[in-house]
Amino acid sequence: MNSDPGFSGEQQNYLMGFMAGVEARRGALAPGGGGGGAPADALRAAQDRTIAEGGKLTPEEQAKRDRHPLDRWDEITARAAEGKFPKGVDVLMTKYHGLFYVAPAQDSFMCRLRIPGGVMNAHQLRGVADIAEELGGGYADVTTRANLQIREIPAAKGPELVNRLGDIGLLPRGTGADNIRNITAAPTAGIDAGELIDTRPIVRALHHHILNTRDLFALPRKFNIAFDGGGQVAVLEDTNDIAFTAAMTAEGPTLRLGLGGITGHRDFARETGAVVAPADVVAVCDAILRVFIAHGDRTDRKKARLKYLLDRWGLEKFLTEVEAQWGRSLTRLPAEALTPPPPALKHGHVGVHAQKQAGLFYVGVVTPVGRLTVERLRDLAAVAETFGNGEIRLTVWQNLLIPNVPERSLASALHAIESAGLTTEASAVRGGLVACTGNAGCKFAASNTKGHAAMLADYLEARITLDAPINIHLTGCHHSCAQHYVADIGLLGARVEQGEDTVEGYDLHVGGGAGPEQAIGRLIIPAIAADDLPPLVLALLRRWMEQRAAGETFQAFTARHEDAALVAMAREGAEVMA
Repeated sequence: MNSDPGFSGEQQNYLMGFMAGVEARRGALAPGGGGGGAPADALRAAQDRTIAEGGKLTPEEQAKRDRHPLDRWDEITARAAEGKFPKGVDVLMTKYHGLFYVAPAQDSFMCRLRIPGGVMNAHQLRGVADIAEELGGGYADVTTRANLQIREIPAAKGPELVNRLGDIGLLPRGTGADNIRNITAAPTAGIDAGELIDTRPIVRALHHHILNTRDLFALPRKFNIAFDGGGQVAVLEDTNDIAFTAAMTAEGPTLRLGLGGITGHRDFARETGAVVAPADVVAVCDAILRVFIAHGDRTDRKKARLKYLLDRWGLEKFLTEVEAQWGRSLTRLPAEALTPPPPALKHGHVGVHAQKQAGLFYVGVVTPVGRLTVERLRDLAAVAETFGNGEIRLTVWQNLLIPNVPERSLASALHAIESAGLTTEASAVRGGLVACTGNAGCKFAASNTKGHAAMLADYLEARITLDAPINIHLTGCHHSCAQHYVADIGLLGARVEQGEDTVEGYDLHVGGGAGPEQAIGRLIIPAIAADDLPPLVLALLRRWMEQRAAGETFQAFTARHEDAALVAMAREGAEVMA
């Protein structure tokens, strides 16, 4: 949609989102109930095709075939009335409504919310605090999808918690299982002076299209979508199944399309050469998803992500199918016709930053490895209302921003944040510290990632002062929810043998990055006991500080050294300190 000087920026944003939604719904309401004339029941059609080709459905697919997961609310409420948790394949079916049974780590539900683009308001944050206090464990975790999780929910209270979240506009439908997860986007969208595209109206339109299109709850496996509008806070969009990245062309800004990112499987989104206008995003996403629904693997869940369909078909065949589904051709542009935005500001999610609106600032608040008590949630809601416009923006870095704070109110806002036991300042270590839930709340995790992350940061901060930011990510298992492969230092949970027993520990990776620094981290030392880890990390950081070239990043430093040299730096340095 062309800009009209007769409309304000907010009006243009609204109209663009409205028109995108209209176009998408026009396709979704076509004869047959799906975009491009897709069958009314895309799930059944895909399963029928699999069976006709001689494939055997997985137990999870058979359960979907027996009864659609969205039609199982009565089963969930019936179990709750008896105070029972789901068993077997019903655990997956319950995730369609946002409830995760996380035994044996915790004999309780976890509920993952749906907060598109990470944007919420003080009323909702206060509501989450009330719900977590009355029905959960009294806290919420900020996730690496700019989202919130509530934990320690008793069996009997699961449905009521979902209902209460719906009351405040945060219905968690499809936040787990084989669905499109929370859409992530630049947390500074609309307020960032350097951005090329304000992605908020696009995210809003896509979010509602997903929630209101039943066929899109029929995926072979989970699916991630992210948008980077070109601002100064990185979104890690290239780690997603669909990655939209803003770029400038001779005609104006557009969105580059990447496909198949899944860094837990050591793959970034592949450049397609296609660009998508903001008004076409919803329809293009719908077409991509329908091709994936129809042709994704339903016989082997390990091969059911989009990456593996791309591996099997090749990118061009997939794009041809998307164009057929959409009914239009994608616009292709050579790389030289696109100008990328400047690199994001590493750790730009922390601290005080000027907005593009004169006299206004956003404040990046540091959370203790993503966990916030209900008291802190309420305090942050009060800060946002008192000193901003009541808005809170979550980030993929497990922290949050409070935007639209006038310059005259900055000092008071910072004091209120400090009084709540939080801070807007972080060391070069803690500013990029990310940790998944770990074995305190996840049955897959081998280590207590949040506890070890805090311990590691305390240890490092007491012994070294870095003058350049780094990212350290701790993830508990191969699912890599904390994306250890894209960190400067990535730590993957492991059980480590000590005598006749095993203890918690990590595999140490270095050199990962995303965006302009895109690289998969290299494993240099496996199976390090958690207690032995801090001196090794410290030794590496010290060698970097001592031996780096002028302005050399940690990633660049590790890239020019062989694995054996890095191992020697870590082990010899740790021995000297001992």
